[in-house]
Amino acid sequence: MDPYHLRLLRELGERGSVAAVARALHITPSAVSQQLNVLQRSAPVPLTERSGRRLVLTEAGRAVATAAVEVMTALDRASRAVGDYLDAPDTPVTVAAFHSAGLTWFAPLITRLAGTGGPPVRFADEDVARADFPALVGDYDLVLAHRLAHSPPWPADRLTVIPLIHEPLYVAMSAGHPLAARDRLAAADVSAWPWISVHEGFPLTGLLTAIAAVAGRPLDIRHRINEFTVAASVVAAGEALALLPGHTTTPDPRLVLRPLADLPAGRYIDVLTRPETLHRASVRAVLDALRAIAGQ
Repeated sequence: MDPYHLRLLRELGERGSVAAVARALHITPSAVSQQLNVLQRSAPVPLTERSGRRLVLTEAGRAVATAAVEVMTALDRASRAVGDYLDAPDTPVTVAAFHSAGLTWFAPLITRLAGTGGPPVRFADEDVARADFPALVGDYDLVLAHRLAHSPPWPADRLTVIPLIHEPLYVAMSAGHPLAARDRLAAADVSAWPWISVHEGFPLTGLLTAIAAVAGRPLDIRHRINEFTVAASVVAAGEALALLPGHTTTPDPRLVLRPLADLPAGRYIDVLTRPETLHRASVRAVLDALRAIAGQ
C-alpha cells in the first residue's frame, strides 16, 4: 500500500468528505476518488462505502486508517532520522587512498580536523590498479585515486569526481648517479639505465612504455615495486631509475628528481565518491579540509 493513498484514507476518515480532503490537500475531488480507488484495488475487503451522498469509511477502512497513523508516524520518524544523520557534523567519515597520498595527507587531515573540531576519520590504504578505484566508493565515503593524463576518465555516470591536484612525475636517481648533474633529461638519456617499474595494470606502466617508445629501445626493468618509499630506497642504493611524484615524494637527500624534457609526465589525483555521500555534512567537512591541505 502506498503511503500517500493511506494518507488520503486517513484524511477522509478525519475530515468526513472527499471535498474536504481535496481542499486540504489542494487537489481535485476526482483525484482523491481516483487514488482511493487505487488503494481499494490492493485491499481484499471494501474500505469505503456510500452513506447518502457522502463517501465514508467501512469498519475495515477505519482499521486501515488507524494503521495509517502509525505508518505516517514511522515515516516521519525515519525522515527526521535521515535528516539528523545527514546534518550531523560528527558522523565518522571513511577515507581510502593509495600509498603516497595516504603518506602525504592522512596525518595532516587528522591534525587539521582535530584543530577545527571536525568529524572523526577512519583511514585505509588501498593499493589497487587504476581500473579498480571506482569500485572502492562502495566501501568508503571518499576515495583518493590517481590516473595518468592519457588514461580513460573515471565513470562519471555513477561517480562524483572532485579534482584535487595535478602532480608532475620526475625521474628519480641516486644523488651520485651520472645523470644527477643534468637539470633536464631526455628519454634517450634515461633509457640506457636499469629501471624500477610498478606492477602491470598500475598507473605508471603506461608512462614507462611511452619513454621506451620515444627512446626507440625497450627499458631494462630490473624491479617491480608499487610502494614509492620502497622504490625510493632502492633508487638511493644503486644505479636504477624510477618515476616518482613531485609533490607526494618524501624529501630525501640521497635522491635527485629530474623532469623529462621530451615527454611531459604527470598524474591527476582525484577524489571519488558516490553522489549521495556528499549530502552528509561530515563528508563535506573532510573533503573541504583535504582540498585545503592539497592546495597549500
